[in-house]
Amino acid sequence: FFFDLSHRMAKVVKTDAEWRAQLSPEEFNILRKKGTERGGTGEYNKFYPTEGYFVCKGCGAPLYSAAAKFDSGCGWPAFDKCYKGAVKTEIDTSHGMRRIEIMCAACDGHLGHVFENEGFTKTMERHCVNSASVKFVKSGNPPGVEAPVMQG
Repeated sequence: FFFDLSHRMAKVVKTDAEWRAQLSPEEFNILRKKGTERGGTGEYNKFYPTEGYFVCKGCGAPLYSAAAKFDSGCGWPAFDKCYKGAVKTEIDTSHGMRRIEIMCAACDGHLGHVFENEGFTKTMERHCVNSASVKFVKSGNPPGVEAPVMQG
């Protein structure tokens, strides 16, 4: 896959059966059914690489650089910006709350939620992402510009 992140990504569309064949039960529940892993348990929660990037576990679309990851202490991987056009948002009113859901723009996979104005970083965004929704790629960075999802 090559993604021109400055333009809209090609949509990835699969049936539930195709997703179930590709993903583990936990990954399917989180990415396709909007589930959440238990806080503090994810593979990437306390993982802080100095290079590389994170892609969607469902479709491989580049989402976040290693440089965008930070320790928020929330129990899930946190990022302060994404590759422009890689993440989309929707209002989530489940569980009696109003939150902003973040999803992979290419396959609509559920990543987690974005929280604003907490003061952790200059972007004023915290993308709280399930480890099961992403995969780390050790070397290089895809071409693209990173930006806050709520302002870009």
